[in-house]
Amino acid sequence: MFDFLTLPKLGHVAAKKRQGDAVERVLSRQDFATSRAEITQWQGYAPTPLVSLKALADKIGVGELLYKDEGPRFGLGSFKALGGSYAAQRVLQRQLSANLGHAVSLQDIREGKYKAKAAKITLVSATDGNHGRSLAWGCQRFGAPCRIYIHAEVSEGRAAAMRDLGADVIRIAGDYDDSVLLAKQEAEENGWFVVSDTSWEGYSEPPRDVMAGYGVMTQEICDSLEQAPTHVFLQGGVGGLAAGVVAGLRQHWGAKGPRVVIVEPELAACLFESGRAGTATSVAIQEETMMAGLSCGEPSGMAWEILAEEVSDFLTIPDSLVAPTVRLLARPLDADLAIEAGESAIAGLAAVIAARQDIDLSQKLELDAGSRVLLIGSEGVTDPAIFAQIMGDLDAA
Repeated sequence: MFDFLTLPKLGHVAAKKRQGDAVERVLSRQDFATSRAEITQWQGYAPTPLVSLKALADKIGVGELLYKDEGPRFGLGSFKALGGSYAAQRVLQRQLSANLGHAVSLQDIREGKYKAKAAKITLVSATDGNHGRSLAWGCQRFGAPCRIYIHAEVSEGRAAAMRDLGADVIRIAGDYDDSVLLAKQEAEENGWFVVSDTSWEGYSEPPRDVMAGYGVMTQEICDSLEQAPTHVFLQGGVGGLAAGVVAGLRQHWGAKGPRVVIVEPELAACLFESGRAGTATSVAIQEETMMAGLSCGEPSGMAWEILAEEVSDFLTIPDSLVAPTVRLLARPLDADLAIEAGESAIAGLAAVIAARQDIDLSQKLELDAGSRVLLIGSEGVTDPAIFAQIMGDLDAA
């Protein structure tokens, strides 16, 4: 059972918001429109469910809990299917256009017109699992070779899923940030092309495309709602998911958009520390979090431009909340729909539940019985062995 009475206190930093236009400048409306026009043409495209968890909302005392379940996305199990694959397609479009001396369309690449030439363009990235799986899937569909760099703690199940999609998977001894550095280094040495969800100085187009791809998910949410949520709780990581969602929500709802709360593991809180400092700040990962997709020590500079202007609050949660929250979704209260979620999917939900048991934090977040909270269930079961272990541990909960 989920114990609602003994939940831990969460770390909280109130943001020092900047003024600016990053939601229009960093990710334009045209960026989102281009990604939607292409991705909705992909075979297998269908909007993912936006689930109302009414019984749980009543239990914790909020007006509504809306959970966007990305588990069914293209059969890949996560929202990342919208980002890495689309960014790969855009890299191939730019490179093939340059090589051939004429414009190559996204439709040309989707339909395999230049598959033989794409076979000579190697795409690489570092990953905790889902981004690499999306990139491998895209490369398989578009005909490009793929190399994926993973760190020591990425599960073998996630590595095998990428290999099954044709990727060469290189495991290193360090952490995620070490794998990012090695991917960049070997790409430069070999003339390969990095497709990253993290930006750095001089590297911005693929991360922008990744975030633009996430806009498909955000538009699906907006299209299904008659009014904006009051709050959105978003996973941290490098910040790409959060920035892409925030930009899409703000462009759609304007000043009526929701209060933005970022949630991270205590063990990998680079955005939390960035919020505290008021500037993008890296942290050293001393111990890996169960939330593998959020185990990132360095923010994306491009994502931070948006988050610095739009986020109201940064929260951290302990790993002790992960397994109980996964189980709560899978074996829900009353008539709520059962949802099988991965470890990184539940960060926002865990934070909302814990915050509602803390009167002081609820007041700081302006979270009350009338709040309508949007959550991004960023992944389904992307590693069945880990999910089975979590679900089989009921007696120890």
